[in-house]
Amino acid sequence: MVSGGPYGLEDILGKAGYGRALMLLLVIPLVWSVPTSLMVGELAAALPQEGGYYYWVRRALGRFWGFQEAWLSLAASVFDMAIYPVIFVTYLGRLEPGWTAGGRGFLWALAVVLVCAVWNLRGAAAVGAGAMWLFLVLLSPFMVLILAGVLRYFAGGNTVYASHAPMISDLAGAVSVAMWNYMGWDNASTVAQEVEEPQRNYPRAMLASAGLVAATYVLPLAAVAMAGIPAARFSTGAWADAAREMVGPWLAVAVVVGGMLNGFGMFNALMLSYTRVPYAMAEEGLLPEAFRRTTSKGVPWVSVLVCSVGWALALQLSFERLISIDLVLYGASLLLEFVALMVLRIREPELARPFRVPGGKLGAVLVGVGPALLIGFALWAARGERVGPLPALGFAGLVGLGGPMVYLAMRTLKR
Repeated sequence: MVSGGPYGLEDILGKAGYGRALMLLLVIPLVWSVPTSLMVGELAAALPQEGGYYYWVRRALGRFWGFQEAWLSLAASVFDMAIYPVIFVTYLGRLEPGWTAGGRGFLWALAVVLVCAVWNLRGAAAVGAGAMWLFLVLLSPFMVLILAGVLRYFAGGNTVYASHAPMISDLAGAVSVAMWNYMGWDNASTVAQEVEEPQRNYPRAMLASAGLVAATYVLPLAAVAMAGIPAARFSTGAWADAAREMVGPWLAVAVVVGGMLNGFGMFNALMLSYTRVPYAMAEEGLLPEAFRRTTSKGVPWVSVLVCSVGWALALQLSFERLISIDLVLYGASLLLEFVALMVLRIREPELARPFRVPGGKLGAVLVGVGPALLIGFALWAARGERVGPLPALGFAGLVGLGGPMVYLAMRTLKR
């Protein structure tokens, strides 16, 4: 739900160069991933409820803010989920351009949505096991790439391009892309009732995964630096070109297939997360009763089908470059979760917490400082982007303001 391997890092390297890209990929997890993992570890262990972050915010701040948390998360999902079928189609087109020409690309993207919906109806265990196997398969070409980079370096004759100038110097853009590649730790919380021993397993999974994801990003980037490939040649899809140059065409094909698995696997895992939010809202009476219907395996099938239709309708929208909007909406929901952490520490000190953010109440406050500063930086970095006639931040603000309006409308209709 956070990472599908090194795919997506190419733009960080192209914007920042090797030295700064590696620095970002090492520093941002400490400021962004680890604090979020600690927060999710405490709240998921203390409150292992279906709906995860929605339930935390609702319990700490009330129904209104719980609804806003769900609204921001689901709104961000529209922008986020439109990216992954596009990634699948983009890499499929590199295998054979004719397969995705014309309207075929949309049909392939729609097929990703349909297959993932069917897979999700089999339950959380099936999605989780499939995600692990897909992750191992798509990482295997990069293990070869890392080995090739190390051998090239020690064979001599190559220069590490750690200080080589990027094609376009855009450090702010590189930071935003790095944040996007490291976000999503709270998504795993929404399936808490379907996880064995959540009090024990969530904190361990969060902290272990933070290190694993950083390693899967840093090591391949260091390998191509050791192989002497200039940063200026990196843009979306450049991993395949690097694999072809360093090893041969067969590895390039393997990397392309891995890119398809990346798009499919991320969509499948995130569908598991997002579809539990409408179910939890229906449990609280904030959505129609139909969203509470589940299969024999506990899968909220109405929510899966409705969300799938919504994401399918968004496939033809050009959201794949609107990372800033995704970051703004996701960032707002994440800040609410950090507020919930602090409020619950104060209001419910007796709540059983199998895992705690270190440092007592002060630690619960300070853990959100780094993510808040990075979100503020992302807002500043996106100040010049536009969505049609509107500034991107203004567009994201309008989407966010829709939450209170929808909440009031639903309360009025219910009365």
